Amino acid sequence: MDETATATAAMAVGQLRNFAKAGRKIAGAGMNYKALLPILKVDAPKEPVIFLKPSTSYITEGQRIVIPKGFAVNEEIELGVVIGKGGKNIEVGAAMDHVGGYCVALDMTATSELTTARSAGLPWCIGKGFDTACPVSRFIEKSEITDPHKVQLWCTVNGQPKQKGNTDDLIFDVPQLISFVSRYMTLEPNDLILTGSPPGMGPVHPGDTIEGGIEGLLSVKFAVTSE
Repeated sequence: MDETATATAAMAVGQLRNFAKAGRKIAGAGMNYKALLPILKVDAPKEPVIFLKPSTSYITEGQRIVIPKGFAVNEEIELGVVIGKGGKNIEVGAAMDHVGGYCVALDMTATSELTTARSAGLPWCIGKGFDTACPVSRFIEKSEITDPHKVQLWCTVNGQPKQKGNTDDLIFDVPQLISFVSRYMTLEPNDLILTGSPPGMGPVHPGDTIEGGIEGLLSVKFAVTSE
């Protein structure tokens, strides 16, 4: 790689480090862990179950998760995939070329709103997309995770273990998710794909502290407060 190409690549990675400020959309995958299926008493989805969070739901360490009035909220730890190169109708075999890096994310979910929406066949927007509903870690360089399908995730609330799962249990892997989402929505640099959450997610309350991360790599911590 010549000096110009090296500088361009470095600049691109530098821009991705600010994905939480520059990203335009967050696409999440629901029910994407095999271990969840018997708990939910459902069959494996035939296609990824995708929902959206607005970019206004992003927060980073040092900011607080704010639970809206009247909401009951669960924590869900996930591996996030930051798109480095945009595209439309991306083939599964080429999907990893579009990955710029990763993050650890909390898919904060208002179960009070989602339960009502699901039972009535209504959108998940409010339950998934309220302000502060997507806390994220620092940008993780692509080289720091050699295989996104062998990532050990963990999460605690007030020091008590809640979630522990490995991305080798994903129903739809990272290339499949990228390909599927790009079939319907053009992916752009800094977009984030949330790959799903392992079992163990549960309610959090004002005054709680959520900590989670990737074993051997990093951890993040967020305080919870009320509106």
